[in-house]
Amino acid sequence: MQPITISAPGQQPTPNRLYICTQPEDVEGLVLTENEAEFVAQQKKQKKDFVVLTRIGQFVALQFVKHDEVPAKRLESCRKAGAAVASEVNTLGLKELGIIDTGGFWHECMATAEGLALAGYQFLKYRKDAEDKANSLKEIQIFSSKANPDEIEKLNIVVRATCFARDLVNEPVNKLNAVGLAEALSTRMREAGGKAEVLNKKKIEALKMGGLLSVNLGSPDPPTFTILEWKPAHAVNTRPVILVGKGVVYDTGGMSLKPTSGMDTMKCDMAGGALVGAAIAAIAEAGLPVYVMALVPATDNRPDGNAYVPGDVITMFDGTTVEVLNTDAEGRLILADALAYARKFDPMLVINFATLTGAAARAIGPQGIVAMQVNAQNEFDTLAVCGERVYERLVQFPMWDEYREMLKSEIADLKNIGGADAGAITAGKFLEHFTDYPFIHCDIAGPAFLDKRDNYRGIGGSGVGVRLLFEFFRNMS
Repeated sequence: MQPITISAPGQQPTPNRLYICTQPEDVEGLVLTENEAEFVAQQKKQKKDFVVLTRIGQFVALQFVKHDEVPAKRLESCRKAGAAVASEVNTLGLKELGIIDTGGFWHECMATAEGLALAGYQFLKYRKDAEDKANSLKEIQIFSSKANPDEIEKLNIVVRATCFARDLVNEPVNKLNAVGLAEALSTRMREAGGKAEVLNKKKIEALKMGGLLSVNLGSPDPPTFTILEWKPAHAVNTRPVILVGKGVVYDTGGMSLKPTSGMDTMKCDMAGGALVGAAIAAIAEAGLPVYVMALVPATDNRPDGNAYVPGDVITMFDGTTVEVLNTDAEGRLILADALAYARKFDPMLVINFATLTGAAARAIGPQGIVAMQVNAQNEFDTLAVCGERVYERLVQFPMWDEYREMLKSEIADLKNIGGADAGAITAGKFLEHFTDYPFIHCDIAGPAFLDKRDNYRGIGGSGVGVRLLFEFFRNMS
């Protein structure tokens, strides 16, 4: 489905309007009947932030902004209000909606439009009744004296990128395998004006990427390794920031087989790869003056006759030997090859995104991202501030040296799991071994795929991380 378009036409608003205000009196030209005024007063008394007035032939709603909220929370309230409005206007079959700034609420208007547009996302590709089920809202018009066309275009880019990432995550593996993921990411990157290269199995074998190749042994489909690059002539950084994303297009657990209930949503195990690919394409489309690369190792993880098994010792791209004790800890193996490969580009920073551990999801649920850093505290702090702004928040876990002890093997350099305790951290420590640069690791296992609808984040693939990265690089530029 095509994402909703956001615009600022600067002409007479559509009759269907959402007013952003602190009180009804702020709305110039809005005349309330006695019953409407009484209803609005009653809703405000009940501390309702969003009021819909039922009128024949016209949709009118008021969204009350709370000045006492901290800015980040106020904008998040606006996004959630936008999601609530989306439900109302689609139920009524409306095609367009005007958001009216009653004075000084430009940022709140933008956040509301963002929530509206993201809440309108649907994945109906495989439904016969897709046309009947499709949402009606197609255009959001913002009317504000402070309207900024450049900011609106960037918001459209971010919304499209988030929806693109959601589409990829929602695709089942029989429709999107590792080759298909590489094609989708590289095509999108080239359309945005960047460069893309896909390493096939022969090239991966020549590079001796033992982690990626081992995980792929049980699959009937070949692995891929996608390299995306945006290097504008006017970049503010001479050394790249590299994004690395896990691209396990389906995870059965391999020979350490997951229970059936644990496999239901495992098409989402490539959410890290989807988000870094979507984000770098958005950065390119927006023309941000930053030098960025993305690496996406991709395969599925299945049990088959030649699949890797617990007890195997594999040799990684950088020569490290790893004792495999659980084939369901496969993501760190393919990421380790990508992180080691990233060294050749002398990056100023590497940020990794992966649905890596159930431990991260159990620790903080879907409300945030478990994150860790090595020699990158300043960059991490900046990323965390950006996370607060877009409400894709980071929770920093420690990377103390003592956790490394849990990964020691008697027969190899490392083992691929650290035991029952601190699973999210030991996974991060495993990845750290393959880095020699400032490094941030983000475990998105909690928020990447939502089992039930969560306002503008939707249901299924959430596209988490795209908005975070775009804000980070916009801040950097």
